[in-house]
Order: sequence, then structure tokens, then C-alpha cells
Amino acid sequence: MDKTISIARVRQAARDAYDAAKNLSGGANANYIPYLANIDSDLFGLSVTLVDGTSISIGDTSYKFGIESVSKVPTAILAMIQHSPEGVLEKIGADATGLPFNSIFAILLENDHPSTPLVNAGAISACSMIEPKGDSDAKWKAITDNIAALCGSAPELIDELYKSESSTNFNNRAIAWLLKNYSRIYDDVDMSLDLYTRQCSLGITSDQLAVMAATIANGGLNPLTKTRVFDPEIAPKITTLIATVGFYQNTGDWLYTSGIPAKSGVGGGVLGVLPGVLGIAAFAPPLDGAGNSVKAQAAVKAFMQSLGLGIMNGDRVIIQN
Repeated sequence: MDKTISIARVRQAARDAYDAAKNLSGGANANYIPYLANIDSDLFGLSVTLVDGTSISIGDTSYKFGIESVSKVPTAILAMIQHSPEGVLEKIGADATGLPFNSIFAILLENDHPSTPLVNAGAISACSMIEPKGDSDAKWKAITDNIAALCGSAPELIDELYKSESSTNFNNRAIAWLLKNYSRIYDDVDMSLDLYTRQCSLGITSDQLAVMAATIANGGLNPLTKTRVFDPEIAPKITTLIATVGFYQNTGDWLYTSGIPAKSGVGGGVLGVLPGVLGIAAFAPPLDGAGNSVKAQAAVKAFMQSLGLGIMNGDRVIIQN
């Protein structure tokens, strides 16, 4: 059935969701990456971008925080652009592991695939797939240019975060070499791991992430720049990956209660995609025990519930003035 919602109601829902979440306590900054442990825990922003380009920004939406695991989404898109969705399925896979994002055990259980490009193993493998092969600088340019096209503006590398990540990524080093053992790294191992570490260290704003999410929701057409970033057939593939593993072992609970496919990162960001309707992003550093932002989750859920929206509802949503 058709559901018509005014832009004014969307704005009010965003404001109410922000207000409902801003005073929540609990959680803590990620402490295993020194840079993240020192970010102001009171920062909080909520951004919504509709597929017509309308943008809503509340709070600290221009603060550049570490994109971390949300970076897995644009690099998975880039791998699909360069190698097709079928190529990514063949070389990496599309199954949720049901295990933590950095699980080595998941690779041992399914040694023929890293399972999905939205966990660490699959994301490192995806970085190794990015062309041109063997050229770190050109690969990095492809990764960052793709993110800039999705967001409509460029991210910035946070050097201190990159150094902090590089000095503490022992588990990811083990993952990368285990993937090499199973022939699931498609370029130099150390280069691929470094590219993954660098992309996680990019500074991004919730406004930029909301545009990225809206570009996915809009079938690959950036609603602000009107630039086609990827072919429409990629949109349901990446949205499916987000829906099945965006919150790792808590993804089922998340989708059940929020109704929106979303990807989290330990930098405190959450990106949500409602196909054909909008992109939403929120940021707040304190994380719950599963590594997901307490306030960002609450704000996105409150927004969706206020409007009665959900990917499984079967509604054709029309937003108008």
C-alpha cells in the first residue's frame, strides 16, 4: 500500500529521534584503538538525506570521525563495479558468519570463502581485488574517489588514527595471512592489509554518510550531485549484504527492531539504507558490548518507528512537501 509522508513530518521525526537519544548514557569509546578512546564521548549527530536530495542535519553532523567498518560498504561497491556482483560472490561470498567482525574462527569454518565483504576478512579480500593490481597508490585513489563520489564530497585521512590502527592491527595481520593460505587474497598481502587499515582511518561526517546511504537507496545515483556512481543492479546486492551482516552477530535483532538495513563502525557511526526512500546516518562514540554506538542505534530506531517505516512493510513510501 502507498504511505504518503510530508517532509515536515520527516524533519520532526528526525528532531524527535535526536532528542530522545541525546541524553542516553551507557557504553564506552572503543579502547583497543588508542585514538578512538580519546574522542569526546558527548559528540552526537543525526543526518537524513532523501532520494530527492533533501537533507536534514541535527547536532554534530560536520564532525569528522573515523569511518572504521562502515568503509566496508563503499569498497564492496567498488569491488562490484570492477568485478561485477557475481565476481564478488565468487571470490568472497555473501553469507553472514554469525560470529564477531574480526573472527579468525569464521575463516577456518569456511576456508573456501571469507564469507562476506562486510566482515574484516572479506573487506581485506575486497581491498586486494581493487584494480589496478600491484599499485598501492592507484588502488588508494580508486577507493577514495569512489567514497567521494558516493558522498558527494571527499573524506580525509586521519593520520593519527591510521598510525594508531597500524600499530594495533595484530588480529587483522593474522586474518590476512590466513586468507593468503586459502588463496583468498588477490594481490600483495601487506598492501591489501594496509589499504584496509587506511580506509578504516578515513575521517567522515554523518552528513556525508547519509548522502552515501541515499545514493545506495537511489539506485546508485547521488541525489545531491546527480552523478551516477554505480549501476542500479548493484544497489539491491549491497543493501542485501548490509541487511544480513551490518551489525554482525546482532544483525537479526537490529533488523527486527529497527526495520532498516544498517552498517555500524567502532568509530561510532551507523549508516542506514531504506531503498527508494532515504539514507540515514548517526554518530556518537560510546559503544555497547557488541561494538555499536548506543545513541546512534537509538536515534535510527526512533526515527524509523516514529514514521512507521520498515524495509519489510511492503509499503510504497511517497515523501512530498
